[in-house]
Amino acid sequence: MPENSPLRIVVAKPGLDGHDRGAKVIARALRDAGMEVIYTGLHQTPEQIVQAAIQEDADAIGMSVLSGAHMTLFAKVLELLEAQDASDIVVFGGGIIPDEDIPALKELGVQAVFTPGTTTTECVEWVREHVGAGATA
Repeated sequence: MPENSPLRIVVAKPGLDGHDRGAKVIARALRDAGMEVIYTGLHQTPEQIVQAAIQEDADAIGMSVLSGAHMTLFAKVLELLEAQDASDIVVFGGGIIPDEDIPALKELGVQAVFTPGTTTTECVEWVREHVGAGATA
């Protein structure tokens, strides 16, 4: 990716949960920070999310999960990315995720988990620091 290109972030709302206010707030904050944001809409399958990220040449996928299915959904997205040789796409997420599940998600490969109370500024700064050419390994 050329250095001056904006980061491309897919914001996804997987599963049956229909509450997307948080996802839309994060999508808007990332867009307002100069990133290109592709919002997939509600009720996306992991397959649809990964396909969108690959087709859009995304640098990252941000998933919002409120349904309690976070372990399954994140694991499937990461598995599909690996199968598509797209493990370089950073996966992060947020939503109603118990603190005790966060270490297991990170062990799976989720790079960050933002829970209620996280500010949009914190999320934007994390993406700037950890995604794309500006990221530090």
